[in-house]
Amino acid sequence: MMLNHKFSKGWFCVLTGFMASVIVSTGLSAAPLPLKVAGNQLLNSNGQPARLRGVNCASLEWSSDGDGHILKTVEVAVKDWHANLIRLPLSQDRWFGKAPEQKDGGAGYRALVRQLADFCSTNNAYIILDLHWSDAGEWGKNIGQHNLSDTNSLAFWKDIAPVYKDNPAVLFDLYNEPSHISWDQWFKGGRITETIEHTNTTLTYESVGMPALVNAIRSTGAKNVIVASGINWAYEVDGILEGRQLSDPTGNGVVYAVHPYPHEYKGRGRETIAQWTARMEPFARKLPIIATEFGSMESKWPFPKAWNYNDEKWNQAMIDVLEAHHWNWTAWDFHPAAWPCLISDWDYTPTPRFGICVKQALAKNQ
Repeated sequence: MMLNHKFSKGWFCVLTGFMASVIVSTGLSAAPLPLKVAGNQLLNSNGQPARLRGVNCASLEWSSDGDGHILKTVEVAVKDWHANLIRLPLSQDRWFGKAPEQKDGGAGYRALVRQLADFCSTNNAYIILDLHWSDAGEWGKNIGQHNLSDTNSLAFWKDIAPVYKDNPAVLFDLYNEPSHISWDQWFKGGRITETIEHTNTTLTYESVGMPALVNAIRSTGAKNVIVASGINWAYEVDGILEGRQLSDPTGNGVVYAVHPYPHEYKGRGRETIAQWTARMEPFARKLPIIATEFGSMESKWPFPKAWNYNDEKWNQAMIDVLEAHHWNWTAWDFHPAAWPCLISDWDYTPTPRFGICVKQALAKNQ
């Protein structure tokens, strides 16, 4: 029987609204809401503070195929562990097909990143595309983690940003863990000389400051929220308040990333969680923060065993602090060989001293 056009259209709207409510209430696949920074908060398009809890999914920085597991890894993290935020470490060389093992100009790598971004955006999860590995200004050489971004990093962001500028699920993390640099270098860039510890090789290159990376992204028209890590392996953000806040008049704002680990840090020593929290609170009252890495598994790291640190207690205490302050976070890492590990194997078994408590915390996302 033919229905009256107005009648059928009206019922279509009712059914559409009903299905939308079903998706929200049952957790079925849906796109996440756009995000924007307002003051010291990250808000969704409904004006509500975003509550993001998730994991890092490493491997695309050191391999071009994600160790053959990355698609399943992200699926398990989102579907089974209920992460609503994935941080995906990337390599600027692999994006352009410059790594020695790549023979396709990076086409397969870019397609893989697209699959992961599409999966998150259709399963109500956000994804941070993180520039984790660079090359000290030489394509195809020195591929790894360096003290600061280089001129090739500008090319990376100018190329990747327009691909995802219309995807509200995607955030851009400018550069992972700037280290062995000053706040002026973080902000302005300049000539840097660094030593690669495992090869004892000295490199000198022209680094790029954080504002230049922001401008590279915004020059493409991409408004996606940007994540910016502080210095001292992203342990410090205090210097940003001293005239180094990143200007973003044309975009959806900048969130500042911190990486709390139970290590000794230059100028800070080895802080307790309470000491670290006391430093973060004044900053977070002014600007939005996110813990894009954290975790403790001292038995697997080459630190003095005399510390006799209780990993499980530290990990749970850090999660409790992040939850109590409503600070967004992604734990490191959802890979059985990227310490501190959340999983013990490729069956995605949670590690007893870290993975279990993170999985329990992620259950709140349901």
